[in-house]
Amino acid sequence: MKSFARALILSTALAAALPAMALEIKGAKFGDTYQVANQSLQLNGAGVRVKMVFDVYAAGLYVTKKDSNAAGIISQSGAKGMQIVLLRNLTGEEFAEAMIAGFEKNHSDAEMAKFKPRVDELLSLMKSFGSVKKGTTIHMNLVPGSGLRVLVDGTQKGRDIAGDDFYNALLKIWLGNSPVDSDLKKALLGGK
Repeated sequence: MKSFARALILSTALAAALPAMALEIKGAKFGDTYQVANQSLQLNGAGVRVKMVFDVYAAGLYVTKKDSNAAGIISQSGAKGMQIVLLRNLTGEEFAEAMIAGFEKNHSDAEMAKFKPRVDELLSLMKSFGSVKKGTTIHMNLVPGSGLRVLVDGTQKGRDIAGDDFYNALLKIWLGNSPVDSDLKKALLGGK
């Protein structure tokens, strides 16, 4: 009995000393933390975007403070990050058009008019990606005071698109009232 108790204590101590494991979804890995603008963010949740029967991408949402409420995440101040790992080959144009459709479904005409120049800038940036292969990682980060920063496999693409408000509006693609995938929304909010 003493040896069992010792083994239990030792295994508990070892488990506590090990770093938390990254989450893996469909082969895409999401670390428990991610750095944006010298801020350490936590993985809030991750899941898969499915269109019809096809897995399109795996996505993970990183925030300063975990929250299971979409409005709470969107209104949270500070850096944020969305990591997207493609699960199939796409063109930048296909990816951009799908994002813009999701953006339009979650915003009024007045909001669309307000964001149009920045939406057009994002569309142009994403179209410049050309062919995007399965396994490519796209980070869409909010750098406070600077705006949306897009990285493809760790390399920044284009210039930052101004405005924390634009980034928060962009999050509604996944977290809005009409998300691109309701199961993905649930997963990004920490649900299973």
